[in-house]
Amino acid sequence: MPSFDVMLEPNFVELRNAVEQVNKEIGTRFDFKGSSAKVELTEKGTARDLMLYADSDFQISQVKDILLAKLAKRGVDVRFLDDSAKIEKIGGDKVRQPVKVKVGVDAELGKRIQQAVKQSKIKVQAAIQGDIVRVTGAKRDDLQLTIALLRREIADTPIRFDNPRD
Repeated sequence: MPSFDVMLEPNFVELRNAVEQVNKEIGTRFDFKGSSAKVELTEKGTARDLMLYADSDFQISQVKDILLAKLAKRGVDVRFLDDSAKIEKIGGDKVRQPVKVKVGVDAELGKRIQQAVKQSKIKVQAAIQGDIVRVTGAKRDDLQLTIALLRREIADTPIRFDNPRD
């Protein structure tokens, strides 16, 4: 039975390269001379997070702008980043801001995908399997219609369609 997986996973090699480029640019820019501004990528198992460090709230916003520009240049969708966390003071005038990198389809997004597939009346089934959603159907044409539908309906999240099977 034909199927494909709906995934949410950025290109981690390009993400790491973008972080290295940001740190290199911060080191060479005059307005960051003598500051402790930097971006760190932490990897714990499959979870990856970014931590932005700077001397002030204004510098954090500049670091974030540089990061978003480098990610866009390297082809990493900026919708993978969740920078809704508050800026924290860490002593003296230093501040930091955690930025979560979205990986894996969470329960809420999985339910949205399932509902969109059900409401479409296309003859396919969507099943949540861990951090992916597997969509199966009898015809490949139905699967292609489902991919087009999901691209239209779930536009706020950079989902990827992978692992097609016949």
